[in-house]
Amino acid sequence: MREFIFLKRGDHLGIVEQIIFLIFIVNAAGAIITVFRKPRNITTIWAWLLTLIFLPVIGFLIYAFCGRGIDGETMYRFEQEDEQRVKEINEIIQEDNRHVEHNEPDQLYPAAKSLVKYFQNLDESPVAVRNDLTFFLDGTDKFERLFEDLRNAQSTIHVEYYAFFNDRIGNRFMRILEEKAAQNVEVKMIYDPWGSPKTNKRFFETLIKNGGKVTPFITSKNILAKTRLNYHLHRKIVVIDGQISWTGGFNVGDQYLGESKRFGRWRDTHGRIEGSASFTLQEIFIRDWNASVANKADRMSYLPEYFVLPQKEIEKGVAMQIVADGPDSSEQIIKDGFVRLILAAEKSVWIQSPYLVPDETMISAILIAVRSGIDVRIMIPNMPDHPFIYRATQYYANYLHQRGVKIYHYADGFIHSKTIVVDDELATFGSTNQDIRSYELNFEVSSFIYDPEIAQVFRKIFEDDMKECIELTDEMIANQSHWLNFKQRFSRLLSPVL
Repeated sequence: MREFIFLKRGDHLGIVEQIIFLIFIVNAAGAIITVFRKPRNITTIWAWLLTLIFLPVIGFLIYAFCGRGIDGETMYRFEQEDEQRVKEINEIIQEDNRHVEHNEPDQLYPAAKSLVKYFQNLDESPVAVRNDLTFFLDGTDKFERLFEDLRNAQSTIHVEYYAFFNDRIGNRFMRILEEKAAQNVEVKMIYDPWGSPKTNKRFFETLIKNGGKVTPFITSKNILAKTRLNYHLHRKIVVIDGQISWTGGFNVGDQYLGESKRFGRWRDTHGRIEGSASFTLQEIFIRDWNASVANKADRMSYLPEYFVLPQKEIEKGVAMQIVADGPDSSEQIIKDGFVRLILAAEKSVWIQSPYLVPDETMISAILIAVRSGIDVRIMIPNMPDHPFIYRATQYYANYLHQRGVKIYHYADGFIHSKTIVVDDELATFGSTNQDIRSYELNFEVSSFIYDPEIAQVFRKIFEDDMKECIELTDEMIANQSHWLNFKQRFSRLLSPVL
């Protein structure tokens, strides 16, 4: 009798094991079918396979919201633009360029001319030269100057931010927008709710009552029905009266003023542009607005008052291209621009980024530069704001250091600047981080500058920041614990989906 009971129990255990094994096989097969349904790079494939196989059911829920491509309706909305009007505006810029003294890109490296053509072909982004640029590295300075421009606005204010906090600086910003809307200035605002906690309907109530208009970015709408959580508006854009614009790395919040106990000083790079490059930022805003608004009646047209050449005399303009990129594009336009920029270097490539999670293409470009005798330096934070991303950043910092890249950990607060300077010739700044999320998933904007004077400004800024840095050494890597190494390597495996 005991033997019979034992056999029955054994049979029961065998059935359970078979069921578990069958579930594992079905889950693995489902994971393979799911991941290979759309083209992906090999690192992303492995990251999603690990997630789906080792997190049954939960992994598929994560994939449903974060792993699927952007939906067709969103793609369609971004494709609806006035192509003829955009062409006319670009022709206005090209004609105006002839009357402003500037450094032509082909007076610099031959690669600069190729980079210009690349952006023109893929993004229809013109080179604009009637530009006066001012850079801001401190949040308080940036917002005080921006608020001055906002108060002086006569006709239009267009605002687009990833993070717009309902805090002291956010409310100061909002009060100015409310006042200008009450003065019959056209005020329109796009924000990403995922980056803007507590910016609810009540927060925008007075602005809307005064005549302003507000819309969340399209990818944050109907997320449960569309199951798309992974695509965010990461751009930072303000355009005033069609001729003054702001873009860069600062969001709107008290922590960006250095008032966060967690981060301390916030070191970022933001640019004020007075000139025709503002036209491209205005086009980006119009396209994002038209894709996001629910009613066709609220769509914007490409009106003349949105594109105004500055009245002030600009003795020598700065040649630049402003480039937009996002999952609505089949190409990774900005990242490939970075690669072209790095491969153009003859002496140095200096990079600042809060996150360092590059893909294989970017890693190859960096290593080609190093192995060609180029001085490659990368500056990253010395503290995390996202644990997994920071551990992945540490992994790649160690990896690149061991292959000749000089890595600097910024120790005077948190560095959020996204810049590259090549030799004393070329520079870029914007919202784009050196990570796979910025390359593939976020809607970004970056400015590419073809002017040695600006490049030298960026080089001087980098040198000043180095005084507040700790340079990574072989000894520091050797002293990292086994547990820390494990966290770095594990985070690196998930880097394509972070």
